[in-house]
Amino acid sequence: MFYTAEQVADLSNYRFEFLKVDFNANVLRLTLNRPEKKNAMNPTLLNELAFALTHAKHNNSVWAVVIGAEGNIFCAGADLLSFAGAATEQSSNIPDPSEPIRLVEVFAGLYKPCIARVHGSVYAGGFMIISGCTHVISVEQATFSLPEVKRGLWPFQVMAGLMNVMPHRTMLDLCMRAGSLTAQQAKDAGLVSQVVATVEELDSAVNTLVDDIKQYSPAAIRKGLEAYHNMGAKQGSDLHLYMFEMLGKTIETKDAQEGLKAFMEKRQPVWTGE
Repeated sequence: MFYTAEQVADLSNYRFEFLKVDFNANVLRLTLNRPEKKNAMNPTLLNELAFALTHAKHNNSVWAVVIGAEGNIFCAGADLLSFAGAATEQSSNIPDPSEPIRLVEVFAGLYKPCIARVHGSVYAGGFMIISGCTHVISVEQATFSLPEVKRGLWPFQVMAGLMNVMPHRTMLDLCMRAGSLTAQQAKDAGLVSQVVATVEELDSAVNTLVDDIKQYSPAAIRKGLEAYHNMGAKQGSDLHLYMFEMLGKTIETKDAQEGLKAFMEKRQPVWTGE
């Protein structure tokens, strides 16, 4: 949508200014790296994040994505001065997107397990990241705040993401009253998956979750997440027909054939993500 599969085929061809990128053992780890600005997203960081996630979408060797951040704050939302045109020095050579990035759509179309490693507080547009992930693991001292109405604004794009993970009345109250949630309150509201006490426990929990996910077919998970994203637009017989078609496509994958063969041979399957 915003970048083509050809553009994102090889991340090594590009310089990232505000995003650390590491790929190892089928896991793409992305780290917001603008700590002096509380990891507020300027146009460059936003484009870099969308570019890396689009790479993950099109690369079947990426089985999971982990998103973390440097500094004390996970993400302070949008850097409003940068989006208003304030100049920033940067050496990124990420190409311009075909249209302005809508981060909620990027996450919705990822179709890969995506884990937010939340070590610090999240504000405003940072909710687009955590609401777009399939899992959010947070330290208990982190807070989650939507201050937009204090500035005469409304978190429109954030709301689109939160509708998928929070009860609607809870989400509206949070937006309306510039609310702030503790990590435990965010978990109770469906925004956070797991709360841990320390950063050391955070890393352990993230790694355990990644290891658990990697035990199973990446192709099946990819197809399942695709179906989850698209099923909301279908109803009745159209929905059931779509799910039947997705099952057929999943059965045709190499992973499904390997899984069935391994079952017959009473051994552990060897996944390829194909």
